[in-house]
Amino acid sequence: MTYVVVDSCIKCKYMDCIEVCPVDCFYEGENFLVINPEECIDCGVCEPECPVEAILPDTEGDLQKWVEINQKYADAWPNITRKGTPPADADDWKDVKDKFEAHFDPNPGTENAK
Repeated sequence: MTYVVVDSCIKCKYMDCIEVCPVDCFYEGENFLVINPEECIDCGVCEPECPVEAILPDTEGDLQKWVEINQKYADAWPNITRKGTPPADADDWKDVKDKFEAHFDPNPGTENAK
């Protein structure tokens, strides 16, 4: 089992999960975070920290798409170990559903990466 970040993080990126991770397995995109499934130790401490419930165990439902997305972008984006500033309009996006197709940005994050 591993934890993955799913759709509800897109354009929210609150980053409350970052500092509790004991193995620094989060990676930052321009408007989304991912967990490297190969680095995650399945401790679960990040899951309750996410205010939009965007972190789920990969055993919950059909999350294979998200495992693949998390792995792909963890390999491409910079590692992040400190909580940064969420987008100014994050609260406007927290209840929006199905954001991936229309709003996902594949570019790496730059502001908060180490």
